[in-house]
Amino acid sequence: MSDAVPTGMGSRPVRVDTVEALRATVHGAPREATWGLVPTMGALHDGHLSLVDRAVAECDHVVVSIFVNPLQFGPAEDFETYPRDLARDLELLAARGVDVCFTPAAAGFTPAGLRTTVRVAGLTEVLEGARRPGHFDGVATIVTKLLASSRPDRAYFGEKDYQQLLVVRRLVADLDLGVQIVACPLIREPDGLALSSRNVGLSEHDRRRALALSAALHAVAKAWDGDAGTARARLHGALAEAPGVDLDYAEVADPETLEPLSGTVRGPARALVAARVGGVRLIDNVALSAVGVDAGAGH
Repeated sequence: MSDAVPTGMGSRPVRVDTVEALRATVHGAPREATWGLVPTMGALHDGHLSLVDRAVAECDHVVVSIFVNPLQFGPAEDFETYPRDLARDLELLAARGVDVCFTPAAAGFTPAGLRTTVRVAGLTEVLEGARRPGHFDGVATIVTKLLASSRPDRAYFGEKDYQQLLVVRRLVADLDLGVQIVACPLIREPDGLALSSRNVGLSEHDRRRALALSAALHAVAKAWDGDAGTARARLHGALAEAPGVDLDYAEVADPETLEPLSGTVRGPARALVAARVGGVRLIDNVALSAVGVDAGAGH
């Protein structure tokens, strides 16, 4: 499409595909207006839309980016087959009152000559980061570019990708970007399955098997008494024995650092899992509440 800069936002959403057009649109709004950003890779579902709805409720104007980021996919991962349906996504966003949809082309937003990478140490070296080398470098680099391009007051991320949320919070704090990162609750199907764009790749049979992830997390959260070792063993045991579930990891970790916890934990924790079901890689997590009177410990 044309790189022409839109002259107004009378028709929602205005679609722009270059950084220059995005900046011109955002900067053309009244200076006192607040802007929210919802970064997505498209194939929108109710989880994404819950972020959009919150942004629309809290901000004067909202930008939603749709960009399947090639930098966060490894060579053996599903970049080419990742679900895409831009026409449907634009229809959903128009009904939600979104002002701007940013749909950059990969060739322009991640050019072959790109030489700068944003890396957040520590948080990116465990769980997803340990199993997907370079994944969070790609996430952090593109999120930084999105924040620099749109310069929002607030950016909205879901707790479904809990480790990503922590990585983004850290990069914003460390680089003094001045953006409020708003964490939004994980959204589930009525049967408990965490909403994910990758769910469309599950057969009906595999989808039923995938419910083992949320069931195991729910059971651990219900029985949580602060014993991290027992909780981890229960989680791992339930998923290791679940039919059709190829477990990657099952961890009970500090909710801020993601370091594995052991012994008795007074403060809050996070249980996180990853597994392949029918060839589709799924992640899920649940908060484990503080135990006893020292509710603030463990943060």
